Amino acid sequence: MPIINKVIEIETEQGINIYNITPHINDFIASTSIKNGQVLVFSRHTTTALAINENEERLLEDIKVFLRKLAPESDRYLHNDLHLRVVPEDEPMNAHSHLMAMMLSTSEVIPIVDGKLALGTWQSVLFLELDGARKRTVFFQIYGESA
Repeated sequence: MPIINKVIEIETEQGINIYNITPHINDFIASTSIKNGQVLVFSRHTTTALAINENEERLLEDIKVFLRKLAPESDRYLHNDLHLRVVPEDEPMNAHSHLMAMMLSTSEVIPIVDGKLALGTWQSVLFLELDGARKRTVFFQIYGESA
């Protein structure tokens, strides 16, 4: 069974932002001959995450509010004592972003059936930027049987 890899780049904005990457995954699947199998979606950063949920504007805002309550940027964090560790000059105080990411997931595995993602009606694959603004990468890996 073939294994096919791809990396996409996402230019993110500052703060918590949510991007629907389902179309990228669909395009990747369509570019292969895989009909049945799985796609691994993996975020390669410590202040980003992935989730499968509804891509609805008001819900996305609710998610941002919820995450800010989990790890408020204004709280005191040891990781933000930048003077106590060796860091680049432009290192942000982003402990809150790391903590939010720990409460979420860095990967999702989604079945592929008949050449399509087997997502539910309202499900989308969401990439969450928890820090930003940066150029981010997301790794896709398809494993399965060809037509």
